[in-house]
Amino acid sequence: MKRLILILFAVVLVIAGCQAGQKKEKKVAPVPEEKVVEETVPASTPAAPAPKRVLMVIAHEDFRDEEYSEPRGIFEGQGMQVTVASSSLEPAKGSLGLEVKPDLLLEQANVVDYDAIIFVGGVGSVEYWHDENAHFIAQRAVNSDKVLAAICIAPVTLANAGVLEGKQATVWSSRIQEITEKGAQYVDAPVVRDGNIVTASDPKAAVSFAQTIVQALGEQQ
Repeated sequence: MKRLILILFAVVLVIAGCQAGQKKEKKVAPVPEEKVVEETVPASTPAAPAPKRVLMVIAHEDFRDEEYSEPRGIFEGQGMQVTVASSSLEPAKGSLGLEVKPDLLLEQANVVDYDAIIFVGGVGSVEYWHDENAHFIAQRAVNSDKVLAAICIAPVTLANAGVLEGKQATVWSSRIQEITEKGAQYVDAPVVRDGNIVTASDPKAAVSFAQTIVQALGEQQ
């Protein structure tokens, strides 16, 4: 009987020792390594080019409607900013009934603010033929490498400003002498471009006149 008790006691000790060993061998879960996240710097998006700025000069009375409205529609369709100058801030009236509220007086226009200067024709544009402000603007536009344009009888203003000398240009057929007397080389064509100077002969050329101006502006840096 004593032997049996001793055996049972020995078995109990063995079992207790095994349980103690199992507790000591309990594994600790490893700490996960920190993941290094590399920040991706987005590529910089090139800034969109600034819209071209166009100054359209119209007579206060009797400018030619389509020589103003058709080019303006094309310019704005290209995302350009159009400013209108005249000799008065009162609504200007076209020969076909169009009314336009000028944004500023011609004498307030600063050539450096624009990429193109455009003199709209019509019988009323005679008022700028001998206008000192108009001449100064045309001269400064040429000296500043701006696009300078005129349509119908408005090229006479450019001729009187002295900027058509030695340049190919066109004009309303009854005013050819006015520009050739000032040194222009007359070309019998609806639209003529000589460098940064664009001229057109009549209202029918208004669309191609505007398209040529857009092309000239597109070639500028």
